[in-house]
Amino acid sequence: MTRSVWKGPFIDGYLLKKAEAARGSSRKDVIKIWSRRSTILPQFVGLTFGVYNGQKHIPVLITEDMIGHKFGEFSPTRIFRGHSSDKKVTLGEGAAAPAAAAAPGAAPKAAPGAAPKAPGS
Repeated sequence: MTRSVWKGPFIDGYLLKKAEAARGSSRKDVIKIWSRRSTILPQFVGLTFGVYNGQKHIPVLITEDMIGHKFGEFSPTRIFRGHSSDKKVTLGEGAAAPAAAAAPGAAPKAAPGAAPKAPGS
């Protein structure tokens, strides 16, 4: 559910003070913030905020397209490293085993999870 329009956008008070101080100075420093829940306002356009993701501050340059969104949307907290490529492709139930995989005279391998056979049976 979204926030009521009559309440206005949520913004932490210290964030407005930091943004006004940055606008007053001519320096282009990154403003470190921890408030991921605050809404981006038009006064923030052109400023760079370092949004904390739980580990480090991610620099986010605010543009006009970001107005109305939350700071946390632009600082991901999880890193997707990709799917593991070392997993082997398993054969389905009805698929035949490749001929080169079975050595002549070798005992057949049991399916994963199958109960071991007793010797001599």
